[in-house]
Amino acid sequence: MSRALSRPDRVSEGTRARIAEAIHVTGYTLNQAARSLRQRSAHTILVALPDIRNQFFSSILDAIEREATGRGYGVLVANLYFGHETARRLQDYMLSNRADGLLLLDGSLNPETLKAITLPPYSVPLVVACEEIPDHGFHTVVTDNAQAAERVTRHLLDLGHTRIGHIMGPETNVVARDRLAGFQRTMQQEGHPVPAEWVFRGNFEMASGFAAAARFVSLTERPTAMFAANDESAIGFLSGLRQHGIECPRDISVVSFDDLSVAAHYTPPLTTMRQPRETLGRLAAEMLIDILEGTEPQRGPLRIVLNSELIVRESTGHPAPQSH
Repeated sequence: MSRALSRPDRVSEGTRARIAEAIHVTGYTLNQAARSLRQRSAHTILVALPDIRNQFFSSILDAIEREATGRGYGVLVANLYFGHETARRLQDYMLSNRADGLLLLDGSLNPETLKAITLPPYSVPLVVACEEIPDHGFHTVVTDNAQAAERVTRHLLDLGHTRIGHIMGPETNVVARDRLAGFQRTMQQEGHPVPAEWVFRGNFEMASGFAAAARFVSLTERPTAMFAANDESAIGFLSGLRQHGIECPRDISVVSFDDLSVAAHYTPPLTTMRQPRETLGRLAAEMLIDILEGTEPQRGPLRIVLNSELIVRESTGHPAPQSH
């Protein structure tokens, strides 16, 4: 059947009609992976990401596509929404779609199941980008989340803030954990303990920042500055504060992370850590294609860590006198 599907010109019209009926009845699909093995290369990479709606990934995907196209490769995109079944579904995806390698932008997958994709019989070349999966030997391209969180926290300390809170990302997300750790480590080193009630749970979405604002205004003693784990939660937080008459930077300073396009055009423009997303996407695609083409020497797992850049805008300033 697969031969007839791949070379329909070699079978009669009657045979094609019977095959079409069989496909309809059985739900048969052509095994593109097996076909690709026979043809040696599909010249296509699969990019898997946790949420295609999140604009954070747009410039990364654009850079991946540009690099891949320039090297003669196509790009498939998989939106990962399968929960705990994601890694198994990726196995199925790689076997039923025409892709030579996997570029993963999600660090939440079960690493052991994911590791199986890289071993026989799958033997899929894999590069993990954005969110690291430590201690499992995957090729990786990431940014310096913990160190960048330290630098942005020191920016607030240098302005004179000692009462600083934090809006977290998802607790299971390695990026969110690294940013929280960098913040807490810096505050501890400088002798400024952070009360538990100044650390608000979040999920990288505007709604969680808005909810954090409601908890913030209920505090008896409030921070004079907040470090939000990403731009979207910072925007939600500022929007919520404004409903209570609290203005930034007059009453509170706010820093965030990512430098999405909206960060420079929000009111006030956000002070944020700019991740080199285009460079990250380009290097991740370059690494995967080099591995596919055998031009990357295999000295063990490759790991690239890119530096984020502090972009100072109007959302930060010196503490307001007698802040509450």
